[in-house]
Amino acid sequence: MQTYGSVATEMEIQAPAREAWALYGTVDLTVITVPKYLAAVDIVEGDGGEGSIAKLTPLTGTTFILCPLDISSPYYEKFTKVDNKHMVKETEITEGAFFDLGFTLYRIRFENIPTGKNSCITRTTIEYEVKEELVANLSRVSILPSINIAKDIEAYLLAHKKHEDSE
Repeated sequence: MQTYGSVATEMEIQAPAREAWALYGTVDLTVITVPKYLAAVDIVEGDGGEGSIAKLTPLTGTTFILCPLDISSPYYEKFTKVDNKHMVKETEITEGAFFDLGFTLYRIRFENIPTGKNSCITRTTIEYEVKEELVANLSRVSILPSINIAKDIEAYLLAHKKHEDSE
């Protein structure tokens, strides 16, 4: 038997949705995540688009980017959906990390929703299922890292903002 569930959050970002999507929707997100959370992100299959598989290697001595889990081994993530038109990206962990804790599904969905010329909402949803006998590991599921990533993306975009008056 499995236990299913999800957690979600929304955060407003003071940047155009397409600029935020240029990071969320591609492996360019690693520009922000690698220095703070990961030692390396290697695309082991595909080109970074839908169907690609990435090997993520955590920084030694840091907490796992997606949950309060101390992990030092690489884990694998598959990009199961990359919808550039609707600005939706889904990834699933396929090996390591949560799978080592009895999860049989760990899916992360990022959605960028335009709210104005220079703002958007980033909605993050984590869907999971875990083996019934390991339901205690549900405490490892946390949306907080996704909030931190959204804040990091906003800070990055504001720091690299294109000056419209200089054109």
